[in-house]
Amino acid sequence: MKTKKLNIVIVLGLFAIIGILIAQLLWTKEAFNLEEKKFSQKTHIALLEVAKKLYEGTNHELPAENPVRKISNDYYIVNIDNDFEPSILEFYLKSEFKKTNINLDFEYAMYNCQSDEMVYGNYITLSKNSKKASSIYFPKHKNLVYYFAVRFPTQTSYLFSSMRFWFILSIALIVILLVYVYSIYTIIQQKKYSELQRDFINNMTHEFKTPLSSILLASNYLIQQDKIKSDKKLEKYTGIIINQSNKLNNHIEKILNIAKSDNSPMTLEKKEVEITPILKDVIENIKLKHQNLEVSIHTEKEFSIQADVFHFTNIVYNLLDNAIKYCEVNPKIVISIRAEKNHINLSFSDNGIGIPTKDLNFIFDKFYRIPTKKSNEVNGFGLGLYYVKKICILHKWKIFAANNTTKGITISIVIPIQ
Repeated sequence: MKTKKLNIVIVLGLFAIIGILIAQLLWTKEAFNLEEKKFSQKTHIALLEVAKKLYEGTNHELPAENPVRKISNDYYIVNIDNDFEPSILEFYLKSEFKKTNINLDFEYAMYNCQSDEMVYGNYITLSKNSKKASSIYFPKHKNLVYYFAVRFPTQTSYLFSSMRFWFILSIALIVILLVYVYSIYTIIQQKKYSELQRDFINNMTHEFKTPLSSILLASNYLIQQDKIKSDKKLEKYTGIIINQSNKLNNHIEKILNIAKSDNSPMTLEKKEVEITPILKDVIENIKLKHQNLEVSIHTEKEFSIQADVFHFTNIVYNLLDNAIKYCEVNPKIVISIRAEKNHINLSFSDNGIGIPTKDLNFIFDKFYRIPTKKSNEVNGFGLGLYYVKKICILHKWKIFAANNTTKGITISIVIPIQ
């Protein structure tokens, strides 16, 4: 994905999550207000019923004006133009709160007109797990003679507990936002490092190409001179320079090709090819360098597949070359081709040093080399198997690696039958 498109996606995603979070917080606030309003309505109904009960059996009638007043979120007063007993008031408060399903601790106080002060009544515990709180100051109110006040000390905590789901959801969204921001930061950092790595590889390999071309040109010219041909040692040393320069040139080309394929999609020129002729051709070429190589091909019949000939040839060469390099005895490779249900299994088994189980999942990673003594002796950049897997993925093939029961490893390529 291009940097501009990635930035647009990141910004849109960030705005979307922030928008959802803001909406969730607003909904939570609205839900809290609704819960508070619902509780206030239930309390008004219960206190109004208490006032009616206190007027029953008296010569006074309930005033037309609503006697219940809400002073604050958890504090209510009820105007009663009549004298009443504290024990009767407490009984009515308990019964009416129970009817309206208000299972909250409360405390009440009554105004004593003779002493002109609020007389504390009692702290009533309706919930099972609550603890008695210390009494709170009840303020007086002007122009009222007979009235009582009710306070709910645990109302705020009760409302918050009833909103538990909303708060959990809000916290979850905040966590998601933080994870998103961290993930985006990590992606940007990785993308930055990847670009720096690719630029470094491209610059390094291009810088190597110029002096290497000069070395190859001079060496090829040098080996053609009569003085060099007449001296076997000089001819041998010049040949070593040419061979090693060609090997280094191949490594550089491989790095450049992989860097190029990472930067832009690689195109394949697929056509129907027979597997065995390609295998034999690669084996014949590679035996020129490794004359002690033993390779056997086991197949029931000739199989044809849809593949890019150039890249498929490179896959076979890389797998054989790896098997030879990581073998401490005379290399023996068995290539098996067999049909299994709806696919062809192409496997390469060797008698090499094998791979530790913990490293099997990483051998196809770019630049990954197993830290062993043999790996230190073998020249390479850890790109061979990475290239093999990349080509398999482009062909929509699957590739696996497993240790043999005795010695060496088996790399299998699963090719769907067209």
